[in-house]
This record gives sequence, C-alpha cells and structure tokens, in this order.
Amino acid sequence: MRPQPPHETRTERGSPRPTDSSARPSPGRRRRAARTAGALAAAAALFLGGIQPASASLLGSLAGGVGLGVGEDSVGLEVEVDLGPQEDRGSVSAVVAAEEAAAAVAYWTPERMRLAQTADALVADKIPSTTLLNLSVELGQPTRIRGNTPVLEDSSGAGGAPEAETQSDGTTTEPASAGAAETPVPHIGKVFFTMNGSDYVCSGNAVASANESTVATAGHCLHDGPGSFASRFVFVPAYQNGSTPYGKWAATELHTTPQWAAEGDLSYDGGFAVVAPQEGASLSDTVGASGLAFNQARGQTYTAYGYPAGAPFDGETLQSCHGTATDDPHGQTASQGIPCDMTGGSSGGPWFLGDGSGGYQNSVNSFRYSDRETMFGPYFGSDIQRAYQQAER
Repeated sequence: MRPQPPHETRTERGSPRPTDSSARPSPGRRRRAARTAGALAAAAALFLGGIQPASASLLGSLAGGVGLGVGEDSVGLEVEVDLGPQEDRGSVSAVVAAEEAAAAVAYWTPERMRLAQTADALVADKIPSTTLLNLSVELGQPTRIRGNTPVLEDSSGAGGAPEAETQSDGTTTEPASAGAAETPVPHIGKVFFTMNGSDYVCSGNAVASANESTVATAGHCLHDGPGSFASRFVFVPAYQNGSTPYGKWAATELHTTPQWAAEGDLSYDGGFAVVAPQEGASLSDTVGASGLAFNQARGQTYTAYGYPAGAPFDGETLQSCHGTATDDPHGQTASQGIPCDMTGGSSGGPWFLGDGSGGYQNSVNSFRYSDRETMFGPYFGSDIQRAYQQAER
C-alpha cells in the first residue's frame, strides 16, 4: 500500500499547509503520494513533440510529497484543490490575479515569443501510469459538446492516412505522418508561459464552454506536475510568422487533473485555461470554439495540429498530422498514439476526430517515445472532463 501524504488545505495565495496530523481526512480528500517509477521495459527514453532531452528516461523516480503550491514564478496564483468524493477526483485549479493577467500580455513581446523554448524538459522526468490506475481513465458516459465552428462528421480517413506497413514480427503499423503546413486556423494557436524561471511555448485550441473563454492544452503546458502552476500564460490564436491577428489572451484561471498535478502522470496530461475577454468580446465570439468529446471509443482516426519548433520545423507556422490511433505499445500509459513527426512546441495542440480542424476535439499532443515517430495524446476520459467542467463554468 502506498503511504498517504498529509491532507492539505488552501491558505492565502494558495500555499498548501497540512492540517493537524491527528485529524483524519475524508476519503475523497486524501492525496495520493507521489510514487517512484520502477524499472520499466521497452522504450528507454521519452521525449515530447520529437525533441529528446539528454537525460530523458522512463526509469526516473519521483521523490517528495505532493507539490500544489505556488512557486516564485507564480505570483498572483491562488490554488484551489477540489478532489471531491473518492470516486470523483475533481480537478486542481489556480486563479490568476487581474494585475498578473494584464502584465502577462505586456510581457510577451515579439522577441520573448521568438526566444521561448519548447516544453520538452517539462515532460522528460514524468511517469507512466500503473495498470490499476489506468482502469479509471475510461469510466464515464460518452459525451459530445458542440462547438460554434462547423462540425465535420467523423471520418475513416480514407485517402488521408498513410498506408499501413506490416513489420517483421507480424504487427501492423502506420508510417509517420509528416507534418503538413496549414493555413492558420482562427481557434488554434500558440501558448506562451513561464515555468520555474524560464519561458516556454506550447500549442492550444479554443473550445466550446459556458464562459466562452476556455482554451484546451496539455497539462504540462500550465502545471509543472508536480510543482507549481505556470505564470504569464497567454493564448495567441492563429499565430503565423510573428503575426498575432487576434491578439494575446491572458489566462485568469488554470485547471488540470489531480493526477497530473500531484504526480506528473502522463495518462492525465490535459489542462484548460480560462482567458480574459478583450474589449468586451469573448474568445469564442472572436475566433470560434471547437466542440469537445469525452469517453469515446478508442482506435479512431484523428487529425492533430500544433506549432512544432524543433528541427526541421521553426514554430512559425501551423502543422498537422493524420492517422488512426493505437494504444501505447509499451503499456506504460493509457494514452493513444498516431503516426506523426511534429516536434517540441506542438505540445497541447488539438486532436480532432476525423479529417480537418472542424471536428470534435478528443485529445492533445502530449509526448513521443524515442523509438518511434508516433505522437501520443491522453485519453479524454472522465478525469480530464472534470477539469474541463471546472474551467468552463
């Protein structure tokens, strides 16, 4: 049995503190201790979006307790932890002070955006799920939330996916889908943020929500997992070659799954940001918003988008990949993968069911193994859905 860490409650500015150790927390509020990843077979190195950090390995360990506080780069964040009952793990959220949101827009000059590094290092030491934990990923009713952009019917991808190949061991795999240059899509953009004193870039997508201001991205693009939430988070829709036709949208709230925030669990690498309106207009009124789908069947055909910045890409244009999803071949996460050679910077970019960018979003770019050109994305199950529900209210 894994040890249980002390129960934590929120203090001013979100600094977590343990309660009286003699007080027994309710089952739904207990935090899972960060676990140490054991020796894992097959793929030796894990890397995000195609760039392999020198020390990236799935044989790493995760030490210390749960890190949900705010770091020196997260001034103005107020962390709210809501795990709910035991069967409903809730989400982990942060509220950004208004002055911090305004400062983020001013901070991201063209020069800083150009120099922002890809988020490879932020996922290099993360851990896979155990089989037991993966059992909860797919629990929940299939749900689709219609967007306010044209929604395409799911497609088998005939004519669009690369031809499958049969390997010497009898398994069938699809060749990597080369990143294809795309014209800018209004609701897809780049994400810029500061984490642990460094500036990073990811990708994101505006999604349908009650507040009309929600952006979907990867969990590691807004939370250190474990550690602190990001600061200076902005979404730049339809970015291209330095152009920001719809402006920079600063986050007022950040949300992720408790599994990512507490343990850096790659199976739950999803996150959502709520952004402030501009001149009275909401994000979705300005650029549109994609529909979302949760708890869907596995093995579907996807089109993934992002702004890869690692060679041979430069991060200045939108790219896409297309293919049929397969389970993690190493059995180390509950994520699915599609053939794709997009590199760092594409993290957090949307996966749409079927062909093109008008379908329902059902995952995000998360990581790649070093032994194959396959992009993996977390299964959008009930846990990521709860993070979305917390964000979109």
